[in-house]
Amino acid sequence: MLFVLLLFLLPLSATSQTYRNVTLGSSLTANNANSTWLSPSGEFAFGFQQIIQGGYLLAIWFNKIPERTIVWSANRDNLIQEGSKVQLFADGRFELSDPRGQRIWAATLSRVGVAYGAMLDTGNFVLANNSSVVSWQSFDEPTDTLLPTQTMNQDGRLVSSFSKTNYSRGRFLFTLQTDGNLASYTRNLPMDDASFAYWSTQTMGSGFQVIFNQSGYIFLVAKNGSVLNFVASNAVSTSQFYQRAILEYDGVFRLYVYPKYAHSEGGRAMAWSTMDFIPSNICMRITQSTGSGACGFNSFCSLGTDQMPNCDCPVGYSVVDPNDRMSGCKPNFAAQNCDEEARETDLFSFIEMPNTDWPLSDYAYFHQVTEDWCRQVCLDDCFCTVAIYRDGNCWKKKYPLSNGRVDSNVGGKALIKIRNNNATVY
Repeated sequence: MLFVLLLFLLPLSATSQTYRNVTLGSSLTANNANSTWLSPSGEFAFGFQQIIQGGYLLAIWFNKIPERTIVWSANRDNLIQEGSKVQLFADGRFELSDPRGQRIWAATLSRVGVAYGAMLDTGNFVLANNSSVVSWQSFDEPTDTLLPTQTMNQDGRLVSSFSKTNYSRGRFLFTLQTDGNLASYTRNLPMDDASFAYWSTQTMGSGFQVIFNQSGYIFLVAKNGSVLNFVASNAVSTSQFYQRAILEYDGVFRLYVYPKYAHSEGGRAMAWSTMDFIPSNICMRITQSTGSGACGFNSFCSLGTDQMPNCDCPVGYSVVDPNDRMSGCKPNFAAQNCDEEARETDLFSFIEMPNTDWPLSDYAYFHQVTEDWCRQVCLDDCFCTVAIYRDGNCWKKKYPLSNGRVDSNVGGKALIKIRNNNATVY
């Protein structure tokens, strides 16, 4: 059923704010001075934020909270050095260049001309002409975040960061396709392709625009303005709370709020808190024939008490990159010998994990067998890394294990084959 879109749900236009604070010829330099262009209220800042020693992002962030949470960046895949500069030239060009003057990024301008730039209180940075007609705006080129009053049109997209601390483009995509379907995908890294759709509105032929309004609702509308799908909602006031919606590095699209004042309604802590998120359980939503799944290869995904997905390694395995829990896991033991005369079956045993599976990683299946039989058939096979036993059925799994998950809906158990502690060989 379609709902009529009321006028109060519509976002404000960027051109309704006439504030202008960046004149032609202005520039900012990446250094410890931390010079910025602020919005009128000071709630948002445009400038350089240091991410690592000597590495900067040209970004927009919430400026009145200690976290200085980034909502947009120009050079997310390539941090720039100290001494780099962003400049609004006299002819209207808006460019980021490195210390040698080499152009790193440039705004793609329309033909209306540029007379000034402005950091608005919506979190939108705009370049406009003397009639306040926008030539370019950051809202049209989002990175991983949407803000109240922002819209996303067909072919618009959010790409997650790679990790909590690595802002480069990551493993997941949230996009309003040209066919009108709003969907979340895994990405086929290192290519820029969408791989597996793990959530969608199923609105092919009708979806026209995603709107994040000032009332805290995110919804998909048809071309006639009818609401097709309420994507997320928080129903808190923008006068009391900062709000943002972000496709996070774990593939979950979350709507967050942060009190502007200690006495804001609801008595919330002075921190970002989740109001809504999709999908509800990403661990169970991603089962792809290629790719690692919600977490890395040989790892498994489980929901924590806060409903956040956790990526962990089985016993006997360790994470490939300690700084990236989604990088996958590697065995801490030598593989089983495949020589007929030295199968080493006495040097391996199994660790049980209930309600665990790695779907689509199996290469052999047996039914109407016992658990002991399933254990033995895996132990005798040097290629078998894990056996799954469920209701008299047995699956043998091979490396790399993918789509790993632990969930009460899985049932059965995983039998993880590891080398005995006193038999480690390297």
